[in-house]
Amino acid sequence: MDFRNLRYFVAVAEELHFHRAAERLHVAQPAVSEQVRKLEEDLGVRLLERTARRVTLTPAGEAFVVEARRVLHQAAQARQAALGARDQSSGRLHVGHLPDAVPPSLPRVLARFAGATPGVEVVLQTGPAQELIERVGDRRLDAAVVCLPAAVADLRVTPFGEERVIVALNVSHPAAGGPSIGPAELGRLPLLVMARTMNPAFFDGLITAWRTAGVAAPLVEVSEPSPEHVLLAVAAGAGAALLPESVRQRYAVAGVQFLALDSSPCCPVALVSHAEPASLATTSLLQLARVEFPPARTVEPVTAAS
Repeated sequence: MDFRNLRYFVAVAEELHFHRAAERLHVAQPAVSEQVRKLEEDLGVRLLERTARRVTLTPAGEAFVVEARRVLHQAAQARQAALGARDQSSGRLHVGHLPDAVPPSLPRVLARFAGATPGVEVVLQTGPAQELIERVGDRRLDAAVVCLPAAVADLRVTPFGEERVIVALNVSHPAAGGPSIGPAELGRLPLLVMARTMNPAFFDGLITAWRTAGVAAPLVEVSEPSPEHVLLAVAAGAGAALLPESVRQRYAVAGVQFLALDSSPCCPVALVSHAEPASLATTSLLQLARVEFPPARTVEPVTAAS
């Protein structure tokens, strides 16, 4: 028995579906089935009942999943204690951010942080919004930059700017030369967007903007979590792209023109951190963020509906 067997079994027990468990674990479904089978062989007991239509826990499985969750939780706590001790002694700060929404405040604050704490190494990570928030919650990250609203639970929320929507058009589009464009002018042109899981607040803002304009939004979610990938698709004639405004400052792609979106929704951006910072480096980062956005401009934390 190993931790991977336990993680795979718990995922199946919670999803009651092998395919959904595999998607959650980001692995192929046969790998999940094989690990659960090995676990049952090691234990000498059947944990799951499988039919063509459903997966259910056996009585043994119901008892085992409770203890399996406890073991995984304790292992995660032990790992974080070790990593925390290592990072505090070696001077590391782990910061997460979204692949698409990187407001100008982030590089400015990181530059000031580097000047104020020259002995601390900043380790950057990207990922989906909710995953970043979870990493902060269990201290795999010291802080993360995400768009609101989001399910931030009891984490500290520090204002960090805002994101509006820009439209990336192929230069051959008739409207490409103008400063802005509205939903109606885009017509039925395919609208390329990052997958909702990457940045739910921004995606939902797009849906609301198109509904307000009374126009159907032919959104096409691009599986590759990369603004550059989306912009290259625009250059190749796949459609227009809807992206956070900060993308304009980081990318320039031949054949693509950026336009503001008329009546663009506005997503607050926040730096989320643990309620009790684990290191002086995290405290320093939060202080610099508050200098960038003084308390007078504070926005109330927003929790997404479950």
